Amino acid sequence: MPHAFHPFTTEHFITLGVGTLAAVAFLLAGKRGGSSHQLATALLGFLCLSTYPLSEAAWMTVDLPKTWDNILPFHMCDIAAMTAGFALLTRRPMLCTITYFWGLAATAQALLTPAITIGFPALPFIMFFIQHFAVVIAALYLPIVLGWRPKSPWWRSPLEIFGLSVIYLFFILTINHWLGSNFAFVSHPPANPSLIDHLGPWPWYILSLLGIALVLYFLLALPFKRGKHSPRESTIVRP
Repeated sequence: MPHAFHPFTTEHFITLGVGTLAAVAFLLAGKRGGSSHQLATALLGFLCLSTYPLSEAAWMTVDLPKTWDNILPFHMCDIAAMTAGFALLTRRPMLCTITYFWGLAATAQALLTPAITIGFPALPFIMFFIQHFAVVIAALYLPIVLGWRPKSPWWRSPLEIFGLSVIYLFFILTINHWLGSNFAFVSHPPANPSLIDHLGPWPWYILSLLGIALVLYFLLALPFKRGKHSPRESTIVRP
């Protein structure tokens, strides 16, 4: 039986440190261009697309109850991982936009307050952090290495992603109602400490989450405010 994981411990901080080093390595390899760029892009895309099935296989190695939350890929980070993989492979502007905003506004927060209860070296623990770091790295890789930019004016993409987030919220509330699941933690807070614990009782914390998401989306778009881009997303740079 794997030992319990607790956030903000040495184990957690070491994991964040290793993931940060991996992020720097991917970004530097991508910026080098040539074969390093191709290898970094392909490997990152593979990680994003493979983490869900690999995570499912990892959960089969531990003797713990399986729930719909561990089986179906409806968590925002699961969707963001698959979206990120296809964004890296196809460079489709909308996929890149979803990856950037969801990856840095949602998945990055999941690294700080992980919703996982078992620790290293259990395979689900390893796959959890690989998946979430892969999404965050992809979200940084797209603008820093591949030259992706949001739509102009700068506030347009945040509003579009917020609208998509609201659609996702209604979809996931319906799924949770049908299955008794807790995808996106909109039915009740996760077991581990998280930001949700400070946002009031259900269902009011859902409104707080939407407000925080909208603010974060605008903040993430601010670095591109001065850039002059077309009404559509800018062309991806291909070294």
